[in-house]
Amino acid sequence: MRINFRYSFFVFLLSVLIHPVSGKLNDTVAFTLSLKNVVDLAILQSASVKYAQNTNVNYYWRWKNFQSSFRPQLTLTGEVPNFTQQNIPVVQPDGSIEFRKVSQLQGSSQLALSQSIPGTGTSVYAATNLYRVQDFIKNSVEYSGSPFQIGLTQPIFAYNNMKWQKKTEPLIYEESQKQFVESTERIALQATIYFFRYLMIQTNYNLAENNLKNSNNNLKIAEVRRQLGKISENDFARIQLSVFNAQKAMNKASMDLKNADFELKSYINLDQHQKIELVIPVEMYLFEVDPDKALEEAKENRKETPYFERRLIEAERDLRRAKRTSGLSATVVGSFGLSNSADTYGGVYDQPEKQRVISLNMSIPVLDWGRSASSIKLAESRRELVVYDVEKEIKDFEREVVVQVEQFGLFRDQITTAQEADKVAENGYLIALNKFQSGEISITDLNISLSERESAKRDYITAIESYWQSFYRLRILTLYDFEGNHKIMYDNPMLDQQ
Repeated sequence: MRINFRYSFFVFLLSVLIHPVSGKLNDTVAFTLSLKNVVDLAILQSASVKYAQNTNVNYYWRWKNFQSSFRPQLTLTGEVPNFTQQNIPVVQPDGSIEFRKVSQLQGSSQLALSQSIPGTGTSVYAATNLYRVQDFIKNSVEYSGSPFQIGLTQPIFAYNNMKWQKKTEPLIYEESQKQFVESTERIALQATIYFFRYLMIQTNYNLAENNLKNSNNNLKIAEVRRQLGKISENDFARIQLSVFNAQKAMNKASMDLKNADFELKSYINLDQHQKIELVIPVEMYLFEVDPDKALEEAKENRKETPYFERRLIEAERDLRRAKRTSGLSATVVGSFGLSNSADTYGGVYDQPEKQRVISLNMSIPVLDWGRSASSIKLAESRRELVVYDVEKEIKDFEREVVVQVEQFGLFRDQITTAQEADKVAENGYLIALNKFQSGEISITDLNISLSERESAKRDYITAIESYWQSFYRLRILTLYDFEGNHKIMYDNPMLDQQ
């Protein structure tokens, strides 16, 4: 299933427009943002997603360039004009040198069709060319050319780079496609981290605001009791101190909230002047994940599978190159064609003569002081190391997937416990507040209840954060959506514009 960015953005705009709330700091409207809203915005317009898309485009054109290199290439070359007027030294029959004036206009052109054959490393071509010389001193024009010519270059016992490219480049392109999906999912995870960082600070701000309000009310009640002589000076001073502490906590929470606000908006590329308020993502589908299914999807969807395969191929390639470049190598070059020269353009094509060329170039190492043997042994050793590393990394990768599935199940179970603890702590604080205001308990007991309430609230937010981070990490490791039961895929809008 592919994600349509325009549709996601439309859904996001609709969701924020129908859920506005009044801003706390002024009369402007603050948009409520859910976790999904923040993730969608990050995937749609963040700087990170633009970088991932550009990287993916780069690999796309690398792949296209590779494909085109094995297709027939038609090339037209020429030199028009090439005018020469100078005095040149000419050796005479008796060995003396005389300077002769030369004034010529030359021109040439060639049309060639070439093709590479990766399996054998062969390069073949077919060409036609024409050469024209006009001599202004002799007042003559001559033509020379080859109406038709074919040829080939065939390496023997040589390293065939084209053959190995045919094996590695498709894997590199496959890696890039899977890397793009993984990078996008990592952006979703980072957006989740920023979301909960903001949410925790927002929660601290709300708690500090509520505590300051209750502390001021408690101080007013304590002042009345003080006038009636029902409270000691020590307890009254401690209540005053609680107001000061609540004010300091409020100031710190306000500053932290501004920093978190800037950080989140910068990452998802949202207007810094837009007021936002995050909502706790408590509505979640708590599902179970089959470890075998997760491992199967991870092997199929992640870039590690083609990456491991490519590393093994490259290690074998390097060994083959070491062997081929250290022994006998030869290259056969051959061509056959027709050529002619004439005073007129048409004469070049009138009964041209045959021309044949064949050559064999060889390179045989005679004495290299063991260099060839050591190069082969080095390549063999490196290949063994790569095989060992790949086997170890495969096991580590599989273990990472299984551990992440186990952690996901644990975080899922923790949410229910943390939610119940939060409810109990909230009710306990409200009861303690009423008892304190009615004079049944001391400020110490109220502060204990307040501390338990704040701790339970933060633990609940942390449990939800751990669940969602584990949720997105599992998606990254498998590139599979277990909630919707489909593979994760994204379209690159930059490729649509190419």
